[in-house]
Amino acid sequence: MTYASVSTVLPDEVFELDAAADDWRAALKIAGERLTAGGFATPDYTDEMIAAVEKLGPYIVVAPGIAFAHSRPSPAVLHTGMSWVRLSPPVDFGSAKNDPVWLVIGLAATDEQAHIGVMSQIAGALSDSDRLERLRTASSPEEIRTILAPTDSPQEEGKR
Repeated sequence: MTYASVSTVLPDEVFELDAAADDWRAALKIAGERLTAGGFATPDYTDEMIAAVEKLGPYIVVAPGIAFAHSRPSPAVLHTGMSWVRLSPPVDFGSAKNDPVWLVIGLAATDEQAHIGVMSQIAGALSDSDRLERLRTASSPEEIRTILAPTDSPQEEGKR
């Protein structure tokens, strides 16, 4: 199976840097709008993401300051892809352990496996404190994609 790459699931259209949101619902709406702009989902998917949090609570807040907004694969998902919304200021999602959230990564997946490779790359970047800090201040989609690129490949190391 071939997994998607960061560059294919994070085109320029899916980024919103330093977005203002009044609350977690508004933050998810921005993430959903970016998924729609990237051609990955219909607006119905945004409603599905919000409904999932309303039903299950803030389970999408997976680490301090970071939320992975998603819902189950559905007809509202057109292609596997992601959105990247950096919030300014951060907002509370109701997660006592991990609020406030400054980064919402929207995920639309056509099936349970399609996003695994990209999620692994992103998890690697988010677990590295230096890369995480660079993601907080990156000024462009290209800079973010560069930071997210795997660091264990000699080809990538040569580009740094």
